[in-house]
Amino acid sequence: MLSSSARLLRLLSLLSSRPSWTCTELAERMEVTDRTVRRDIARLRDLGYSVDSEAGPWGGYRLRAGSRVPPLILDDEEALAVAVGLRGAALSGALGGDQAALSALLKLRQVLPRHIADRLGDLDDAFVRLPGADGPRMRPGLLLELAVACREGRRARLSYTDGEGRSTTREVDPYRLVHTGRRWYFVARDVARAQWRTFRADRVDRLQPTAHPADLTDAPDPARLVSRNIANGPYLLSATIRLPLPMSEALRLVPPTVGTHRPDGPDATVVEVGGPDPDGLARYLLTLGTPLRVLTPDAVRRALARRARELAEENMRDLEAPTG
Repeated sequence: MLSSSARLLRLLSLLSSRPSWTCTELAERMEVTDRTVRRDIARLRDLGYSVDSEAGPWGGYRLRAGSRVPPLILDDEEALAVAVGLRGAALSGALGGDQAALSALLKLRQVLPRHIADRLGDLDDAFVRLPGADGPRMRPGLLLELAVACREGRRARLSYTDGEGRSTTREVDPYRLVHTGRRWYFVARDVARAQWRTFRADRVDRLQPTAHPADLTDAPDPARLVSRNIANGPYLLSATIRLPLPMSEALRLVPPTVGTHRPDGPDATVVEVGGPDPDGLARYLLTLGTPLRVLTPDAVRRALARRARELAEENMRDLEAPTG
């Protein structure tokens, strides 16, 4: 038999899981009598929970919409941390599946005060996730500033330190945050260069909004932009190949941190990959172990053909050699 406190928590969880319950349904789920359910409902009301009741055979109990529980006190950084954690767990399957995390996130939205719940909705519009590996942690306060800047659509002054330790200040038009699973990227338009850029969020020193509206004309696909920059950023050469595989299989063969993908019909995918030189790209393409066609450039196509020919000739010599 559950203790009275545990029973109240169980009852509250059930009431939060669907719009309404009859007294009999609650009693059966909790394995208690109808009288115990009515008594526990009265105790929840005494504790400040707004539980409405409806008489009649089809009546029952429900938590009042908009005031499911007394206001949960979370500041903006705490709300952001909880939302990002639950959303990340749902997307990654870190808890063995996404249903528990999604259920917790939905319940959290129901019990939060309206102004915090609205803020979480704003943050959802700014977050994009690209699968990947673990990476550096972000300070929640800075992440919130970047997300709010994306949502408000105002030009900002960005203080940034690049990978070589050089600090710059530039005007940017914030657009989106992209999470690769390894790190966060801030996608924005560099005003002076009139180019869409990606900035590692953990290298952002400060973001100061201005009164000038952001120019989001011709905004890119943020996940695709980050994927392309990660895959091709260190390389001077890139090649475009066609894999006879649907998008889902192509992503498993060539991860989004290695190539940029787009579907070419239901059964093929075009992928752009970077490499140090034609021969290096040819070596990588041979390791994929699947039929493919190099669309561009010709230098990579020739290098791949040459390596494939050399491999075939070497093996043909072994087959044609006398066996004694």
